[in-house]
Amino acid sequence: MTGIMMVTPSCLEEYLDQAPESGLDEAEVFSKYDNFRQYFYGVYEGQKRFSGNWRDYNIKNAFPLYFNAWDQKWTWEGATDAADMGRYMEGHTFKSGQVSAFVNKFTYDGNRRPVLESMFMAIRKCNMVLQNIDKLQDAEQKIKDDFVGQAHFVRAFCHFELMRLWGPMPYLTHVIGVDDQWDIPRLSKYETLAAIAADMDTAATFFAKAGIMRRDPGPGQAGHLADPEQARPNGVAAKAYKGRALLYAASPLNNDKGQKAWEDAAKANWEAIQLAEQNLYGLLSAADYKKNYAGTTYTNEQLWAWTAGNLSWNNGFFAGLISGVIGDSKSSWSGVCPTQNFVDKFETKWGEPLNTEADRQAAIAAGHYTDQNPYKDRDPRFYINIVYNQAPLTGWSGGKAQIWFENKAGSTVYGELINPTVYLGRTYTGYYLRKIWGEGSTKDRKSVIHTDPLIRLGELYLNYAEAANEAYGPNGMAPGATMTAVAAINVIRTRINQPEVLATYTNSKEVFRERIKNERNIELAYEGHYYHDIRRWKDAPRTYSNPIIGMEIEKVPVSAEYPTGFRYSRYPLSADRQPSWKEPMYYLPFNTEDNFKMKNFVPNVVW
Repeated sequence: MTGIMMVTPSCLEEYLDQAPESGLDEAEVFSKYDNFRQYFYGVYEGQKRFSGNWRDYNIKNAFPLYFNAWDQKWTWEGATDAADMGRYMEGHTFKSGQVSAFVNKFTYDGNRRPVLESMFMAIRKCNMVLQNIDKLQDAEQKIKDDFVGQAHFVRAFCHFELMRLWGPMPYLTHVIGVDDQWDIPRLSKYETLAAIAADMDTAATFFAKAGIMRRDPGPGQAGHLADPEQARPNGVAAKAYKGRALLYAASPLNNDKGQKAWEDAAKANWEAIQLAEQNLYGLLSAADYKKNYAGTTYTNEQLWAWTAGNLSWNNGFFAGLISGVIGDSKSSWSGVCPTQNFVDKFETKWGEPLNTEADRQAAIAAGHYTDQNPYKDRDPRFYINIVYNQAPLTGWSGGKAQIWFENKAGSTVYGELINPTVYLGRTYTGYYLRKIWGEGSTKDRKSVIHTDPLIRLGELYLNYAEAANEAYGPNGMAPGATMTAVAAINVIRTRINQPEVLATYTNSKEVFRERIKNERNIELAYEGHYYHDIRRWKDAPRTYSNPIIGMEIEKVPVSAEYPTGFRYSRYPLSADRQPSWKEPMYYLPFNTEDNFKMKNFVPNVVW
């Protein structure tokens, strides 16, 4: 396929990552538990690439939180209409339809986020493990089954990340040798995702044999959420990823099986929900909701998660996520700034949508919304996700976020979170990201644990609802299920104290589809899903064609017209911060030199 696929068995020492000691032959590596484990676990941490740099090439490069913590200071959400990156950098170039000049940063550049090479290295390592598992001598069968389960899981995970970024792939299930064909034709999109689902199913089978449907005891038992191997995948996570893969396979971008694909996705996600519940996973309460991201190492809602650890308020890890205004008192940070386009997805607390001007006028008529007090009485997740003007903010002026300007004596005065003369990365949208932020700042200098919920129970209800709605309608359900699509969405809403979906939106598949999408956008906001969701739904051409809107906030005297003492005005961001859609943008291109190597594997269009 690409250059990474041409690595041969003679490079074994390179893949041993200097651990165990270089010079060991294959028999010694794969026969002893300690060596076997150290070799394989390079897929999670380590796995150095000896090509001029020493950065890690492991599956973390595809984890949303880890990917977003890079020196280019932009995130996948920042490459969509969901966010503007405060500092103007190549993320803005990306969303305008130009990427070929820096695609190497996603492929082979070890100083950045070489997702492509990392995934192929991990796939090869998984195939080496599966090929050599019978050589392992000093481990009981349970441990071998666990290794086999993990190898199938990681192999499927890597193919999934490659698929949704670069499109359909060959599915590599054996180690490619010196004399083997490496320029392998691509499968179809559906076939690739079906193979991923099958691999996840096999992973679950071996995890079950090993007795590892979850790695820790359930709630209320000693060792809950504290297993030494907690960071490793398990059987429930494998079934959950199977459901996710089949949902992608059924989606408009990938579906060539019609209704059957939606039925398969609904069945798989229902099975995953049941299995999660049987293994005592559960949704966090509204009060603990944010622990899925910050403040706690692992939660009982996370089926598989990666923790970045306890990070200080000014850790450079956050330079692309949190504005320098908040995080480091310097100009170099960028920060995710949610757009008005995305803020409008948060309903009123009565469940009325605010997506369009017509929606907002209807809410105004009901007495549930006003343009000049726009943050009052919103979905509780709005307050968890977004830092808005006058939002509570520990240590800042008045204990609130000051995101405004004022015309005073012929000059402009700025609130402390928006001063354009100090920070390159300040907000141009009127908002900052709160959801995955641990609340540490220049005014509240603390360290907080940060964790990426790679797949959590909340997503499974959304996956099931989407698939069940398409297969059986809003009030139908998968065979053997006890929950309709509407009921699944309401599970997510009621846990956060948002009312059930209004009945007017649950009478048809087409109407309810839009509310499911909106619910998914809100529940999974800024967790790395939106970039991929709008593509698999084929909504990206529309979202990239609409202008990105910000909120301009002027401090004015309190009056009947401006009851909060602020004038709120929507405005389009400058042209250089606007997106532009091109059809090749569904997938990333490959490096130009790789394109010339291909004959059987047809590369993506460069954009």
